Amino acid sequence: MISRAKAQRRQESRSLTKQAISWRLCAFAGALLLCFTPLVRAQDLTSPDREQLLNGLRLMFWLNPGTPDVTLKLRINSGAAFDLAGKSGQMALLGDLLFPDPATVDYFTDEMGGKLDVSVTYDSLTITMVGKASELERIVEVLRNALLATQLSPDVVKRMRDARVKLLRDSSIEPGGVADRAIAARLYSDFPYARPAGGSPEDVARVDHGDLMLARDRFLNSNNATLAIVGGVTKARAMKAIRQLLGPWRMSEQIVPTTFRQPTAPDPRALIVNVAGPGVEVRLAVRGVSRSDPDYFVATVLAKLAQHRWQATTPELASQPVFGRSDAYVLPGAFVMGASVKPQSAVDSLAGARKVLDSLMNTAATPAELERAKHDAVNEIAAFVAKPENAPDPWLDADTYHLRETQDQIASLRAVNASDIQRVANRLFKTTSAVATVLAGETLQLKPALEGRLPYEVLGEIVTPPPPAKPPAKPASNNNPM
Repeated sequence: MISRAKAQRRQESRSLTKQAISWRLCAFAGALLLCFTPLVRAQDLTSPDREQLLNGLRLMFWLNPGTPDVTLKLRINSGAAFDLAGKSGQMALLGDLLFPDPATVDYFTDEMGGKLDVSVTYDSLTITMVGKASELERIVEVLRNALLATQLSPDVVKRMRDARVKLLRDSSIEPGGVADRAIAARLYSDFPYARPAGGSPEDVARVDHGDLMLARDRFLNSNNATLAIVGGVTKARAMKAIRQLLGPWRMSEQIVPTTFRQPTAPDPRALIVNVAGPGVEVRLAVRGVSRSDPDYFVATVLAKLAQHRWQATTPELASQPVFGRSDAYVLPGAFVMGASVKPQSAVDSLAGARKVLDSLMNTAATPAELERAKHDAVNEIAAFVAKPENAPDPWLDADTYHLRETQDQIASLRAVNASDIQRVANRLFKTTSAVATVLAGETLQLKPALEGRLPYEVLGEIVTPPPPAKPPAKPASNNNPM
């Protein structure tokens, strides 16, 4: 029998589908934006009721007693950026170890018709727990056991580490993922954002028991976290459960700051990464903005505009997967353009992307271009916030990224204008030497295509130096006697 929570989500999905069909009938992008906005705002939450425990744990409440479900979302404001060098995936593995027993996940999905999920980004570790409001105390108890009694015994660590290594190995051969990891490493060098947040098989295999204990003690602390509670319980009941079960959670004496030495400029040569297959994944990237930067929303729209112009100026991309995105973190992230193309058109695609960067600096966006880009940016946010468990995220982001106030993301995107786009484009793209490029495909096909057209290097290939020039032959001496 389908639970009420699942039925409700299915009904919401059907409703969203109907709305999507009606939006396609809008005659122009401005009207489309106006049609879309009410749905997003209907899903948004008003300002929360805030509390704080004596141990520093910050609490946010959006309560509606009598509704059947409750969502708990705990945000630890430290993430994979703090993984030890050579041990990427350390924080992701710690997240796995919070709920190592599959029966715990089954309890949420099967018995409560909800979900239990742990996600790790460069900036945070987030635990999402959705279940029945009648089971609030049990849900908080499960959370307490994960935080205060994390299972770090050698056998559990080995089992979860082996599982993550296997998962990473099974997924590491996908060409798009290979290209994404390569462009991050090319752009950031030894900076933490160059490492995959989920780790690599080789790095995760090096994470040991001591590394995980260190990460737990440094970051899994009450005054480095915010807990959001949404749903059908009273505040008195919620506070009682939280004080009783999470009140003993240890606070740290000092929060570890996110400070790292800035990366050097990337190598200007294109990097070829050998990946089998008929196609090529191309990537172009420059350093971007941080999440707390005032230009964050402008960069988000700029990325969509870059994608659209790239598709318009490079005919092959009209029928190929293509994207533009602005990845923003606590520290400045990356502005990335990517596409799947044929080997013979890889160089032209990269040249087209560079022309797009120049055009964004020198040619103002038309009203139609700008409205289409803003619509796509709004669409992405709407798909995320339409899920009820994601509704607290703007307030959690305010803590993680030290924002002065919770931002109305839709209003901020709609306020972007053409002059903003051109200004931020010049800010990001003015230094063309800071552009990183990657081509993931078969080396034997790519090298002839790039030869004489684009400087390049091949990942892992040792360049053989030319043989030393032979010294000029000495002229023969004439020793014949007179």
